[in-house]
Amino acid sequence: MISYVTVGADDIPQAKRFYSAFLPDLGYTLEEGSEGLSYELPEPAGQRPVLPAFYVKPPFDGQMASAGNGAMTAFQARTQHQVRTLHAAALAAGGQDEGQPGFRADYGAHFYVAYLRDPQGNKIALFSDDLDEPGRDD
Repeated sequence: MISYVTVGADDIPQAKRFYSAFLPDLGYTLEEGSEGLSYELPEPAGQRPVLPAFYVKPPFDGQMASAGNGAMTAFQARTQHQVRTLHAAALAAGGQDEGQPGFRADYGAHFYVAYLRDPQGNKIALFSDDLDEPGRDD
């Protein structure tokens, strides 16, 4: 199981604007520190933390941040409508479109997805695969 994902960012305020445009709607809370941004899901009392956490930080080696070629982080939304809403919010907060919300022929009939790049160039997917919603072939 994945515990956390970290992406690099050179402009933390810009990254905060982008990620805060959609992660809170997916249940993440933000903690800011001198080392960057920590987005985590609420921890139920007396239980282990809900995973995965998502961190946005300047690279530890002091070099410029760069996006991984082929790397992508996907966040699950509750509905297709939420995918569309969060995609639009992320674009308005400085993201770049990498694929409008919709179904893709290569994936399951209910896999509804949108793709973005954050201001640093990291690739992000927002998806829903709710079997109770209309599918690609419905």
